[in-house]
Amino acid sequence: MTEKAELLGVALLVVLLAFTGLAPAAQPTDGKTLISVRARGVLRCGVSEGIEGFSSRNAAGQWTGIDVDFCRALAAAALGDARKVQFVSLRTAARFPALVTGDIDVLSRNTSWTLLREAALKVQFAGVIFYDSQAFIVPANSGLRSATSLKGATVCVQKDTSTMNHLVVYSTALDLRMTPLVMESADDASDAFLSGRCTAYTADASYLDALRLHAPGGAAAFTILPERISKEPLGPAVRGNDDAWLTLVRWVLLTLIAAEELDVTRENLQTRLRDPTVEQALVPDDTVTRAIGVEPGWTLRALQSAGNYGELFDRNVGANSPLGLERGMNGLWTRGGLMYAPPLR
Repeated sequence: MTEKAELLGVALLVVLLAFTGLAPAAQPTDGKTLISVRARGVLRCGVSEGIEGFSSRNAAGQWTGIDVDFCRALAAAALGDARKVQFVSLRTAARFPALVTGDIDVLSRNTSWTLLREAALKVQFAGVIFYDSQAFIVPANSGLRSATSLKGATVCVQKDTSTMNHLVVYSTALDLRMTPLVMESADDASDAFLSGRCTAYTADASYLDALRLHAPGGAAAFTILPERISKEPLGPAVRGNDDAWLTLVRWVLLTLIAAEELDVTRENLQTRLRDPTVEQALVPDDTVTRAIGVEPGWTLRALQSAGNYGELFDRNVGANSPLGLERGMNGLWTRGGLMYAPPLR
């Protein structure tokens, strides 16, 4: 499958939605999503079927992860209560239809921001919550140390993702003649790889880290090869034509980043607000709040729910999590990363 094939698949989805009367053209007008969320009293958040660190259920059956905590912060901002979220578990192929048809209010499901998705499906991405990249994983005892050593190999890959396109482009460019083994879901692709049906598995590097952690033999039994073959900026997405909702979702995320820039945490929030500079940076004026349609204090409610971006990262995928990922590109811009928040003023 090439990029043209993915475009065809997206086009077919648009045609199907139009045929059923649920096309992207029938999108909400500005502010309607927030009105619906408030009338319902619950935010419907589309998440994965289970990716550790991003969206998965713990032993108690509770949803956890960076995408999950973001939705709780959004619910706190929109509804005043971080608990008022319904998490909707979605397969990859179902994520955009669920968003476009209104089954969910926001898609927070380790989804890459691309022009194709915005232009063809009329969805809009609110920002980047995690900068990722596509990688390969192999058994540690395979002797493979580079993606270029996968020439002629069978590589597991998930259907209905841009991952497949990147694999084909990379293989063709380097004349590696890899054979994709395309599986219906991430779990199917993982099972195929772990059972030896393919030499390697390609997916987002963060997903491969999570896979390695729980695979037979543990993390030491598998190696993630050093090559990164694509950029994968993951972030929340909403339906088009509702700028007020997009603004709220975007600025909840940016508020978490801005708070980290100011060293404002969930614990010290109330104390730091005594500083007029901090208050000005984190609390928008009433005119802006009225324009969005939320109750005053929405940025502070989001922060009280999730903490700043660094706290969100560390407890779910970083130093305080089983994954133990380094900040890297997801560090603040002042520390060599890409995370940067425009001013609220």
